[in-house]
Amino acid sequence: MTTYDAELRRHNEVLREACGVQSRDHVLDIGCGAGQTTRDAARAAHSGSALGVDISVPAIERARELARAEDLGNITFECASAEVYRFPQERFDLAISRFGTMFFDDPAVAFANISRAVRPAGRLVMMVWQAHDRNEWEVTIRHSLGATVPSGLPDPFSLADPSTVTEILEGAEFADVTFTDVSEPVYYGPDVDAAMAWVRGFACTGEVLKRLDPTAAERALGRLRAALVTHLSDGGVWFNSRAWVVTARRR
Repeated sequence: MTTYDAELRRHNEVLREACGVQSRDHVLDIGCGAGQTTRDAARAAHSGSALGVDISVPAIERARELARAEDLGNITFECASAEVYRFPQERFDLAISRFGTMFFDDPAVAFANISRAVRPAGRLVMMVWQAHDRNEWEVTIRHSLGATVPSGLPDPFSLADPSTVTEILEGAEFADVTFTDVSEPVYYGPDVDAAMAWVRGFACTGEVLKRLDPTAAERALGRLRAALVTHLSDGGVWFNSRAWVVTARRR
């Protein structure tokens, strides 16, 4: 079964290097999912600590289970939204996120809340998607479904524009905002069946298919399978993607 951590295996290495967690750092991981990035931070900050937050109850339960299995005593998890959670003020040396900051209801409020949790001169390092038309996986899925993605769904590309993100972060008391281009592929599974199951689990895929009549839905799935076949190699199903590593410093 494909997992989110497996999908982003190449991105995780890039983010870990960009974060450069130090041994005494106190790290906040925003939208931590099952906690892979939080555990990476906790291992590096062996004389510090790591806190992971996510709104998904199952993800946080899994994160706690995996941390216990690794006997990581300097790690904690909270099921909460980083947009409103009452973090201890100026507690963290570093706030990190791997594609976990694009879905805030109010990004300005969210980043202001995160900023208050970071000490002066502390760092923010987050990975976000670039524009949808720069991501082969998004273009392919949308073309295969042959329909406009319904409005009202969370937008994974909401932080794609550097000028918009810079304005939000500067308004939240961050400075020295920089963007580093990341061109790494995403992994959708060892074979086409696994990749189909993974893509059908995407919220946008499910919503589009629900709105199509059965015949149109079957045609769309047929086009999607054919597209996945063209991306199958000995190493599985891979799609090109483009992301930003965004870094900033707390004023």
